[in-house]
Amino acid sequence: MRRLLLNPIGQVRIIEAFLAVLIIFSSLAASSSLTATQNRAKRDDLSAVGLQALMKLDSDGALGRLIDEGNWSRLRDAVDLAFPAGVSFNLTVYDEGIQQVNAVVVSNGGFNSQEVVFVEYACAGWGPVFHSYVIRLCLAVAA
Repeated sequence: MRRLLLNPIGQVRIIEAFLAVLIIFSSLAASSSLTATQNRAKRDDLSAVGLQALMKLDSDGALGRLIDEGNWSRLRDAVDLAFPAGVSFNLTVYDEGIQQVNAVVVSNGGFNSQEVVFVEYACAGWGPVFHSYVIRLCLAVAA
């Protein structure tokens, strides 16, 4: 024990190891808070992209017409073109009584992400009889 106290090189090595452990743990704590903030920003951005895509498709009434016609393949293609590459979606259409209108899956593939965003949008049909629809869009960025 006395030999350890008299050896200054051993004391410096112990202090150096303690500081290295302190730096590693503080960097881990800082990085965990940064990733949580970035994930929230990505989720908000994806939600805004989804809502803007639906609004753009509905700006000339195309969205309501495609739903009235039951043309689910053209609706899927239009929605797929509105999103950037790497964004997966699943779209479900409900009528006024919250009954599902589309019997066909309107999607561009499976979800490989843990971050899924839901967007709801209301639109009107263009037929001679007034119809209103609620569109639920699930979005995820491919992981």
